[in-house]
Amino acid sequence: MTLFALLLGASRADARAAGSGSGFEEPYAGSPRYERFAPTVATARGEVNRPLGAGAADRIARAIGLDKAEVFTTKQYALFVSGKGVGGERAPAELVDKSVRILTNTVGTPLYTKVDGKVTPVVLGSYGLMVSTDGMLESPANKDAPTRQVNSVIEPGGYMATWCRNNGARAALRALYRSAYTVEAVWGNRAQQQSGEAQLVPNRFQVVGMSMAPPLWIVNFALIYTLNPKLAAKMPAHWTPIPANVALAIAASPSGQVPYSEYRSSLPVR
Repeated sequence: MTLFALLLGASRADARAAGSGSGFEEPYAGSPRYERFAPTVATARGEVNRPLGAGAADRIARAIGLDKAEVFTTKQYALFVSGKGVGGERAPAELVDKSVRILTNTVGTPLYTKVDGKVTPVVLGSYGLMVSTDGMLESPANKDAPTRQVNSVIEPGGYMATWCRNNGARAALRALYRSAYTVEAVWGNRAQQQSGEAQLVPNRFQVVGMSMAPPLWIVNFALIYTLNPKLAAKMPAHWTPIPANVALAIAASPSGQVPYSEYRSSLPVR
């Protein structure tokens, strides 16, 4: 889907989307019941890439049906993310760890990439963008990204569910599935299926990366909070539009990727 098609579809649904207050249309808005708990658009530069903070994370968790008493213990998280414990495996654990790092890419938790041969900090969480290990700018929902590849790990009956059953984390898994996670995962899948290679999301006449659309953000928040509430507190508190030149380039790319070095100046790191 081209960027023009995304924005045209958004404009046609603008009146319906405006009624929800978020500006997102279906399926990108997700469940009306939970949409209001997703990040709002940043209205000041200081809000871009700002993390939620522990207080806000706990409030959102309660609102979407999570209980802090039922999340992973510190030991369980350490074992899970390192590929240890009963039936632990390194590869899926690394996918989870990489995904959490990408989705908590806010001020104070930068990722690093090489730009012109120099290791450079990158903070792009509010844009719903990331930089791959080979320096390509993309949506975290791009099929090349760990955050997309991890879907097979976290799906019901997958590696995570099996690990939880084998390592005393059944209660955490049940609590996750009882929360907004299950409802929003359906909306998130629909959104990803119709967004093409670019995996960008329209909001009226603006565009943001898929990870900041309400259902995807809530799914990721619920999962990360279940694993480690302190990490969920580092997720972006607000979304911000991708600059037009960057969005156009990503949408026009057959792979949904563009060299970060060519667009770095359009995405300043705060």
